[in-house]
Amino acid sequence: MPRPQILRYTDWLARERGLRFDATTHAGYDALWRWSVSDLDAFWRSIWDFYGLQSPTPFAQVLADERMPGARWFDGAQLNYAQQVFRHADAAHAAGHPAVVFQDERLRDCASLLEWSWPKLRRQVASLAAHYRRLGVVRGDRVCAFMPNTPQTLVAFLATASLGAVWSVCSPDMGPVAVLDRFRQIEPTLLVGCDGYVHGGSTHDRLALLKGLVGELPTLKQVLLWRNLGATLPAGWLDFDGLLCDDRPLQVDPLPFDHPLWIVYSSGTTGLPKPIVHGHGGVVLEHLKFMGLHNDLGPSAEGGDRFHWYSATGWIMWNCQIAGLLNGTTICLYDGSPSGRSGQPEWSTLWRFVADSGSTFFGAGAAFFASCMKAGLEPARMPGLARLRALGSTGSPLSADVYRWAAQHLPRVDDRPMWLTSLSGGTDFAGGFVAGLPTLPVVEGEMQCRCLGAAVEAWSEPDPATGRGQALVDEVGELVCTRPMPSMPLYFWGDADGQRYRESYFDMYPGVWRHGDWLRITPRGGAVIYGRSDATINRHGIRMGTAELYRAVEALPEVLDSLVVDLEYLGRESWMPLFVVLREGRVLDDALVARLKQEIRGALSARHVPNEIFQVDAIPRTLSGKKMELPVKKLLMGTPAEQVFKLDAMANAGSVGWFAEFARRRLSGD
Repeated sequence: MPRPQILRYTDWLARERGLRFDATTHAGYDALWRWSVSDLDAFWRSIWDFYGLQSPTPFAQVLADERMPGARWFDGAQLNYAQQVFRHADAAHAAGHPAVVFQDERLRDCASLLEWSWPKLRRQVASLAAHYRRLGVVRGDRVCAFMPNTPQTLVAFLATASLGAVWSVCSPDMGPVAVLDRFRQIEPTLLVGCDGYVHGGSTHDRLALLKGLVGELPTLKQVLLWRNLGATLPAGWLDFDGLLCDDRPLQVDPLPFDHPLWIVYSSGTTGLPKPIVHGHGGVVLEHLKFMGLHNDLGPSAEGGDRFHWYSATGWIMWNCQIAGLLNGTTICLYDGSPSGRSGQPEWSTLWRFVADSGSTFFGAGAAFFASCMKAGLEPARMPGLARLRALGSTGSPLSADVYRWAAQHLPRVDDRPMWLTSLSGGTDFAGGFVAGLPTLPVVEGEMQCRCLGAAVEAWSEPDPATGRGQALVDEVGELVCTRPMPSMPLYFWGDADGQRYRESYFDMYPGVWRHGDWLRITPRGGAVIYGRSDATINRHGIRMGTAELYRAVEALPEVLDSLVVDLEYLGRESWMPLFVVLREGRVLDDALVARLKQEIRGALSARHVPNEIFQVDAIPRTLSGKKMELPVKKLLMGTPAEQVFKLDAMANAGSVGWFAEFARRRLSGD
């Protein structure tokens, strides 16, 4: 086995900085982590130097202004995400390793893989970037994409990054309401879209939907269509594949450290999705640290690493998946259903891709691995997984049962159970707060450590006098980050005074990032996530604001009001009920249930269809008219009604009785 990247890093710290840490024990790693969060300048400078980042201009200091929000990092430095990707191209290609391995359902059916060499990827990015420039795309313009998880999407992103335009992508399985709620806010110049995709054995034509999107985005100057299903090119649009035929050198523009790289979306419980802007420099640093030191991914030219994380483009894990390229790792992309054809679940589908692609690291949402366990899958009996050495999980808490299943039924590595690394982070800062480390023991139901450079703690409720919480050990509290990280948002698009940004993360503890997860730090330094502490929906790792679902549901004339909660917490299967108030005389019959689910599926996505729908007389609301999502969620998770509802602060206290009885029956199993 190659020497773990974390040990290469601690060797470097000893040699270059005179700092000695033992990352093979809990106590030794704790000392390393504490140094990384107490001396931010020294730690992040070490990441810059360890990975050999280069800037044509010097930076004055690492951290110019330590405050949240508003920290300024590496003032004066210039770099570009695409430049960092392609600095590895020649060495990796000379060693015989491709940049990308790809398969979709159609290729799966004929047992074929596509491999893209590093020179091919660079040529296609260079060609598309040159066409972007000819179309008038300039630094700062927004390029949005309605594309699946394919190499073409990767090319479109890297071309955008190379010239300093700003990228934003939605998955083509998302409905028009969800897509327009995102893209309208950022006023894109260019749209890269597909005519459809294949999932679960079915072909989904999205050309009509795409035309509708274009008609609702008046700032667009051009549309590039990737004809995945072979559609006829609409008049005035450009053929995406036809723009990739030029053979020219790649021109990459050096950019300020905090120049916008992409806009991603994290939804709260009110208003439109939050358009979060991350910078080139912060993302490069965070992803090199996270993918290298915590996920133990190294340059393919050295160890032959191949990285596969199953993801759709609308999930932040797509961004993390392609981050493998930043340190020269081959990335393995799969587009399609993880369980084969609809109605015929075949949970070995992704495992066969992992085997065929030679992946050394395989990641997916926790729900996928739970499904494999329940289906009785035994990957150790499958051929071709000899190169696989690590399994990654995120998206929701991973139960101890899945840890035991992995230890018993995954191939062993050097006669030891395969390393299972469970991690938790967020779209909000495009990185990880708690994760794994290959040199530490794996404990069932527990993430191994807090990430380097992430000052994560579990806090109690804020003290009324100081606004701060008390740091807890072995008790559940709010996940907070007490010091800034380079990949935290630069700002929200259109949030001129920063009010929405501050309200999203700093309303509970001023100056301290509150993430919205329940967290317990164990005495050994591990971490357990218990689910969301707010009312955000987290379905299969994809977060969606309740406000988006309400807009879809309440558009139906029969529905007067609605409330949804996502009961996603440790050790139990996620369950999401929807409660609706109907017009007088209407009844929630099977036909209306089907219409509600179809409306949600069409406007948002199939992931966000509720498990069950219930008719109620009234939705609990505060005196100011706000839906009481969090109290209902806490009630359904077992907190007594008198502890979560303040009846004298409610507009309709009589509504509580039905929900209290519903919770009692559910918790008792009636």
